[in-house]
Amino acid sequence: MSDSCKINATEAAVRMASGELTSVQLVESCLERIQAREGEVGAWAHLDEDMALNAAHVADATEPKSPFHGIPFGVKDIIDTADLPTECGTPIRAGRRPTEDAACVARMKAAGAVMMGKTVTTEYALYHPGKTRNPLNLAHTPGGSSSGSAAAVADSMVPIAFGSQTSGSLIRPAAFCGICAFKPTRGITDISGMLQLEPDFDTLGYMGRNFDDLATFFAIVHDHTPRSLPDGIGRKPRFGLCRTPMWPHAEQASIDAVEEAAEQLRSIGADVQEVRLPPSFDGLLETHASILKAALTRSLREDYRHHQDRMSPVLREMIEAGFAVPKDQEKALRSHAGKCRAAINHAFGDRDAFLCPSVVGEAPKGISATGSPVFQAMWTLLNVPIAGIPGAVGPAGLPVGIQFVGRRGDDETILRLGKWFHTRRIADSLSANGRRHASRRN
Repeated sequence: MSDSCKINATEAAVRMASGELTSVQLVESCLERIQAREGEVGAWAHLDEDMALNAAHVADATEPKSPFHGIPFGVKDIIDTADLPTECGTPIRAGRRPTEDAACVARMKAAGAVMMGKTVTTEYALYHPGKTRNPLNLAHTPGGSSSGSAAAVADSMVPIAFGSQTSGSLIRPAAFCGICAFKPTRGITDISGMLQLEPDFDTLGYMGRNFDDLATFFAIVHDHTPRSLPDGIGRKPRFGLCRTPMWPHAEQASIDAVEEAAEQLRSIGADVQEVRLPPSFDGLLETHASILKAALTRSLREDYRHHQDRMSPVLREMIEAGFAVPKDQEKALRSHAGKCRAAINHAFGDRDAFLCPSVVGEAPKGISATGSPVFQAMWTLLNVPIAGIPGAVGPAGLPVGIQFVGRRGDDETILRLGKWFHTRRIADSLSANGRRHASRRN
């Protein structure tokens, strides 16, 4: 098996530009990896090898249209594709064939990228899991709902993939699978053709193995000219260590991950200070949950009316709880959420970003549940950009991610800081491994 499937998208693009690698060779390597591992990992809902190879041949035969010309990408199966079914993780929509691609898929294809296939999602991108297992330990969940995308990227089946976040569906699986993820400010990207559950929360997201990949991926979809992502923000960065009101939910592995990240940030020159959000933010986890349940009574109304017997118990319970939310209560909750969104940028003070936990701890054992979204739901409601950064490891040897949270609209800063910290974490890890190997030799 060729090892080109293991390189990131940016490096693959460099090799293609120099003639060392073709799109066909890269896609073939990814397909070989999928053939070897898919039976265990279960990352893919729909895969058409001939379609992917044909697109790669076309890419090799045409002039480059973007930095990711010829690069394969995965698509979460709540995002419409004309060439493959979009079933949203539910038998209710089995065999559904959209007539056109979602806007984000169309932009990637127009940029010359190669759609590899559709990745597994949970039922309607909510909480009932699909078949995917964590590729780092098959006995554990990969998280949800972007489970297939996270597992496929982590297991070298594809270098980049689309995910989405309505509660914690992007950053959590990225953290559990040990990859990078970027959730931009909600509302700045065209999400037409993507399943929408609650318009104030739903956000298209990006998964990859480094932040250069994520920045280029985002730029193409955001209809910006891709450029090299600067390393840092040009001065000493200022972070606020924000434990959030959900801190009591954190297991020791997540506590350690955040506190060790704070120390590492200080050691490489960042200013890190403890911060606390205003008291009005304390109830946002419950606000998010109630608004989402009420929203599901509208977004999934028809499927519930005609097919509730084919829905999971957890989904039926959510929808029925949503019917019980009084209209005036929902209006008040939305008003409170809006006021907090208006206040969040001011809450940063002089901090460039918040350092926060992204998960309760390591990926839980078993695949009957996807883990808790408590450390993302508030930020999703606030519509802020988030960089999910791997690097820490828990007692069971599984990844424990952290997240950088930025001001609404300040996506560039979060991407730059994500790159700045992630590259230094990798360098520190390589250096530590080198010292351990040298010690063993001596």
